[in-house]
Amino acid sequence: MATTTRVLSVTVTVPDQDQALAFYRDVLGCEVRYDGEPWPGARMIEVVPPGSSVGIVLLPADSEIPVALRLGTADAAAAFERVKKEGVTLHNDAPITLGGGTPMFFFDDPFGNGLVFIQDAASDQAV
Repeated sequence: MATTTRVLSVTVTVPDQDQALAFYRDVLGCEVRYDGEPWPGARMIEVVPPGSSVGIVLLPADSEIPVALRLGTADAAAAFERVKKEGVTLHNDAPITLGGGTPMFFFDDPFGNGLVFIQDAASDQAV
């Protein structure tokens, strides 16, 4: 069974990433967890409220990066096989890794909402 270990981040679509970053960081007091390009031309910004482990990803609506709820899973390959078996709409042929990161894959819930399972490093350490 695919096990969701925790919510890692949620996506908020924004028309201007720099303006959104300034608001979430300077007005709301969030800390920048990541501001970079997982691949050339695809900027991803993730902020996190102090004391929270759940991040907020700031993406334009037309981003190549999935606008999705990102969930942790103990085993991305097993989770992939489980959701594939259930006939879930998958956007990857198999779990992928980006820039030496952990395995992940993108899929939709039955209502068309984007979800990403990311192998949760915290789960690896707990085993």
